[in-house]
Amino acid sequence: MKDKIYIKNLVIETIIGIFDWEREVKQKVSIDMEFEFDCAKAAKNDSIEDTLNYKDITKRVIKFVEESQFQLIETLAENIANIIKSEFGVERVKLRVSKPGALRFSDDVGIIIER
Repeated sequence: MKDKIYIKNLVIETIIGIFDWEREVKQKVSIDMEFEFDCAKAAKNDSIEDTLNYKDITKRVIKFVEESQFQLIETLAENIANIIKSEFGVERVKLRVSKPGALRFSDDVGIIIER
């Protein structure tokens, strides 16, 4: 079992949705990210070069999500996973992407993917 680095409840505004009004108004999405990563070397050396720089990952995800205009959160999640894997060398990522308040009588609706 590998160690995990996580980021919880990253809230970003973006164009997301299928309805006409959703194509015009930015909505909040909430993102949880979890990366499998062996932290032993970083812990031993106490060096940022030996770990995942979660600040860099977060900045990249924020930029991507703010500039995106997908209809589905499934597409948004898949693209975020691809960026994390390809640009940061993460082998395994788990994402939860949700739209708070998207359903009446519900706090949240979303998707969880693992790649």
